[in-house]
Amino acid sequence: MAEPPAFESPVSRNLVPSAGVPMEPGGPDPLLTVQDVSSTTKIIVRAGPETDACHQLSTRFTTSRAADGVLIVGQRPDEWTLLGQEAAVEGLIDKLDRSGHVSVIDGTHSRALFRLTGEAAASALEKLCSLDWSDHMTPDGAAVSASVARVTCDIVRNDLEGAPSYLISCDRSYGQYLFQVILDSGQEFGVAPLADPVV
Repeated sequence: MAEPPAFESPVSRNLVPSAGVPMEPGGPDPLLTVQDVSSTTKIIVRAGPETDACHQLSTRFTTSRAADGVLIVGQRPDEWTLLGQEAAVEGLIDKLDRSGHVSVIDGTHSRALFRLTGEAAASALEKLCSLDWSDHMTPDGAAVSASVARVTCDIVRNDLEGAPSYLISCDRSYGQYLFQVILDSGQEFGVAPLADPVV
């Protein structure tokens, strides 16, 4: 079987620093960061409510949960997105009962994924999207779909060490544009771009 193609980020390296390069303008400890994490494995599972796979994933629509190193997102009714390192996601898929009306689609190369993190993350999103990003409406673990700067996106609130953090996914053809727009919206908060940690 042929090796899968090497992952290529949808974001120009001109927009993000290489590893070890100082960040600007946020400095060494910025209050807001946006990171290209597009190389994260992204698997979409669709399963009818009568299937064992549906019960195995057991994550309600509009919510997310972590299991064995994989973020399981109930993005749409009877549809889940699995996010994580390749080995962890494949391990979860291998355990999935795929009998009945179940489909598994690899969206790793077709979807861009960015992580926006920091106390000002919600404020930056409010400039681009009309959803209510308050803790009451979109708490940690919430999963929504919305237009962000006129791009259809799937968004998961996935806080890191107590800091608000959002995973924002879109079709990779919009990746360059959306990354730049998020950077622009965060300028007043001293946003710093980060490189994808996975090579």
